Amino acid sequence: MEITQIIEKFKVAGNPTEIKQLTCGNINQTYRITMSDGVRYILQNININIFTDPVGLMNNIFGVCAHIKAKLPEEERDRRAMTFIDTKDGEHFYRDDDGKCWRMYVYIDAISYQSIEKPGLFYKAAKAFGEFQQQLADYPADTLAETIKNFHNTVSRFADFKAAIANCKLPERLEESKDVIDAFLARESLAHVAVDKLATGELPLRVTHNDTKLNNILMDEATDEGLCVIDLDTVMPGSVLYDFGDAIRFGAATTAEDDPDTSKMALDLDLFAEFVRGFIDGTNGSLTQTELDLLPEGAMLLTYECAIRFIGDYLNGDTYFKINYEKHNLVRARAQLALLVDMEKKLDDMRKIVKG
Repeated sequence: MEITQIIEKFKVAGNPTEIKQLTCGNINQTYRITMSDGVRYILQNININIFTDPVGLMNNIFGVCAHIKAKLPEEERDRRAMTFIDTKDGEHFYRDDDGKCWRMYVYIDAISYQSIEKPGLFYKAAKAFGEFQQQLADYPADTLAETIKNFHNTVSRFADFKAAIANCKLPERLEESKDVIDAFLARESLAHVAVDKLATGELPLRVTHNDTKLNNILMDEATDEGLCVIDLDTVMPGSVLYDFGDAIRFGAATTAEDDPDTSKMALDLDLFAEFVRGFIDGTNGSLTQTELDLLPEGAMLLTYECAIRFIGDYLNGDTYFKINYEKHNLVRARAQLALLVDMEKKLDDMRKIVKG
């Protein structure tokens, strides 16, 4: 089906005057559409190989966006929250004759950063993610669909890790990574930091973004103020520790997550402190004391989770993560282990920073 025919299925005015493909690929296709009335939209193909429940996925997104919009001044709603467009049949997405699922939302004129290029940028990103949490603090998280089952269930991830060890058909990989495997097995208790406390209610179930990287925030081009959190496909029930922890794991590390030189890998306490300030300012009193107390453990938890997923994939023959060379996943796991070890050494410092 032609893109123009897909556009016609949505509740938009006028006709397309420009169609620009932003990303290429057989599954994920993203287009920026300019209509004759001057309004621009994003038309996007949903990856149903990963997100197998597009109905639940889009119900999540529509519900969360409507909740955020209701808390914003009317004049800010179109810029500070994503506006998704229904089809002319009143559905949240359109399924074409080939089974592909398409969605449309209003294009927001702003910028996103791939790395922390300027002083203070990490604070502003943290504040935006914190505000996202605060805006959704009263949203009934248990009504959301789980778009990727057990995505941050670290007890389940640990079971997958052990299964990868037990079922490994590459003995040379098992032997080569024995030190890494032993280090992660010895830290099994980390897998229970959030899951157990969610089960007992010590940690509240919240709406979580689950992919809190810098480039998932649209920022004002003039001020770098965080405007809108985007890429909501992984929005689902979880713990605030997930969002905080993944942002720290990725953004406050001193080198890339796959740097083969583990001596370069450490936690930058200054960046940690900057993110803590922004996140706490953004959440604006909506976090419980238990959540605040466990933020440092959240950083360790998500580093550990990512690490056991990398090494598990290595033992499974690199079937999940895209790799650039044969030992890429092993290198990733070693880098994350180095970060985790440094976090363990700095845990008291992290706790002091959170307490202020």
